[in-house]
Amino acid sequence: MYLIEVKDVVAGYGGAPILNGVNIAIDQSDIGVIVGPNGAGKSTTLKAIFGLLKVSQGSINFAGEPITNSLPDKLVPRGLSFVPQEKNVFTSMTVQENLEMGAFIRRDDITGTLEEIFDMFPVLAEKRRQPAGELSGGQRQMVAMGRALMSKPRLLMLDEPSAGLSPRYVIEIFETIVRVNAEGVAILMVEQNARQALAFASKGFVLAGGQNRFTGTGAELIADPEVAKSFLGG
Repeated sequence: MYLIEVKDVVAGYGGAPILNGVNIAIDQSDIGVIVGPNGAGKSTTLKAIFGLLKVSQGSINFAGEPITNSLPDKLVPRGLSFVPQEKNVFTSMTVQENLEMGAFIRRDDITGTLEEIFDMFPVLAEKRRQPAGELSGGQRQMVAMGRALMSKPRLLMLDEPSAGLSPRYVIEIFETIVRVNAEGVAILMVEQNARQALAFASKGFVLAGGQNRFTGTGAELIADPEVAKSFLGG
């Protein structure tokens, strides 16, 4: 049984669907990376899983239970977290307040989790009293990821986590993703730095035109001449 299974999903924002039968499946131990050209349906797939747009056909199961068209407020308590690409921090709130917002569903003591996040991102510990709007792009991404992890998810979904970041922060974010996964959190992410992300992916999915074009391990996709030529820049 997969942790998350997207089966033959058709979805969109009204009008013609953006997803035309997408299939994604990963286990609890996996890092799944979705790549493909602009407009392929990558981000739409994450939004469909997280209940941010309507699925008209197909099914989505999480831990063996149907969650198709469930709303985000029902999914977070079940163990899903989602970090969108844009507007993913509360700019006027401090770093620590942002992180505490991520634990709004919890009724237990969050102090230990907060310290785990500060251990993971030492720069956030230094800036915990600073408004998130004053941080660099890479630091904001750390806040967004940290906030998503405060709910202790089983699956963390990330939409373009390295977008707009300097090469140093790209490496740092990717290293953190691998570390979070090693601690037992499944990762499903959309990424523009396709070759870099597939290098550490246990499962890779190449979408084009709202459909799966290739599926395999990250290493298999990088080694596939057709994938490399068409989607990885040669």
